[in-house]
Amino acid sequence: MRFAIGYQLPDEDEEPLVDIVRDYLDHVAEIYFPWSDMPSGRAPLTTRRGYTDWTAQHRLEADLRALRDLGLKLDVLFNANCYGRLAVSQHLANRVISVLDHLDAVVGGADIVTTTSPAVAHVVKESFPEVEVRASVNMRIGTVQGMRYLAHLFDGYYVQRDFNRELGHLRGLKQWADENGKKLYLLANSGCLRFCSGQTFHDNLVAHEEEVDETLNVPNWTPHTCWNFLRDRRHWPAVLQATWIRPEDLHHYDDLFPLAKLATRMHARPRAVVHSYVKGRCRGNLLDLFEPGYSPAFSPCIVDNERFPEDWFERTSDCGGQCHKCGYCEAVLEQVLVNVDTETLVRPLQTGNTESS
Repeated sequence: MRFAIGYQLPDEDEEPLVDIVRDYLDHVAEIYFPWSDMPSGRAPLTTRRGYTDWTAQHRLEADLRALRDLGLKLDVLFNANCYGRLAVSQHLANRVISVLDHLDAVVGGADIVTTTSPAVAHVVKESFPEVEVRASVNMRIGTVQGMRYLAHLFDGYYVQRDFNRELGHLRGLKQWADENGKKLYLLANSGCLRFCSGQTFHDNLVAHEEEVDETLNVPNWTPHTCWNFLRDRRHWPAVLQATWIRPEDLHHYDDLFPLAKLATRMHARPRAVVHSYVKGRCRGNLLDLFEPGYSPAFSPCIVDNERFPEDWFERTSDCGGQCHKCGYCEAVLEQVLVNVDTETLVRPLQTGNTESS
């Protein structure tokens, strides 16, 4: 399995992503990136609170040319959850076409478009039939039915991350995809809670982040479901019940996915993420590999990756996901949660589950 790495514009004191890719070139196949100030699944690339980095466009294009020269495929993201009144407009279609035309001129074109929008997928299919069109993980397509409904628009699907630990289910998706000429891809290191009930709200919030930042918002309230939930230590086992895959366990997916996406667009230490997944091993705080990582929520405790039990993957990949009835992840959290100030194991508060796995 090879990796797709998320692009970020480095600050002056940060390591260029091109250097990271060059060091792990045998393992990195693609770079995925948004376009300037177009809405996407993360904050705008070049503007914060009205201040635009006017050098950013030049630096992005220079980096994309360097990455292309290294042999990587380029995956441009049109993956905002909402495009507002422009959602099915000719205006949006023209913007998408203009970006792809410009990429043709300056970097030799995009190989892939990943989108949450059937409208964008239609535009790309009509105007750029040579470009592979992928369904974003944020579309939450995790069933054969879901893939079939939009099979005329998408060549491949990032599988709904909530099914990452259900290998039997994934094999069923893979069988249908192989039989129908489609490709499946995996997001390996999302920190998002499994089946998060706040995801649609959060994704819409991010899509409109530029407007939200300029609005007088509700005071003294965090709109993110996960951060509010994890303020209560009794809820910490939910992080172990989430969708991420440890670097040590990713090899179990080799026969299912040719490519794993690593979330690094907003990550503070992208090299550490790439290194751990390339090497198949993480030493230290497992939370530091995820996006979001929740290290601040757990501080001064860490999740010591080397303390996981040997049966972790076997148990969590075939458990049925009935977390409200099971105590396994709670027991594992007691084993892996370490207070780094005192160097002692920490016993988390009980959640009240009545059954053990």
